[in-house]
Amino acid sequence: MEQLVTIELFGQTYTFKAETEISQAQEVADMLVAEVDQVQSQHSDKLPRIDSLAILISAALNIANDNHELKKQYSELLERVSRRSDKLMSILETNVP
Repeated sequence: MEQLVTIELFGQTYTFKAETEISQAQEVADMLVAEVDQVQSQHSDKLPRIDSLAILISAALNIANDNHELKKQYSELLERVSRRSDKLMSILETNVP
């Protein structure tokens, strides 16, 4: 059975085929809508009105930046865990009779 996710942006409805679990796909779609709404509200006082493509690009860049930052933090966490694990293994090997 084909699973579809529907979102509304700028008064238009868009439907996409979900290639992942439907709840995860809906979460991602909801995150996009929330980010677009946030960007749009931040620029609501701008005249002339900022166009929808600029809002979408700004929202996409914000999400990409968040994703990049999370990947960086995850990589740093893995490095710290690896160093601590190596240190613990060294201590255990030193204290083994």
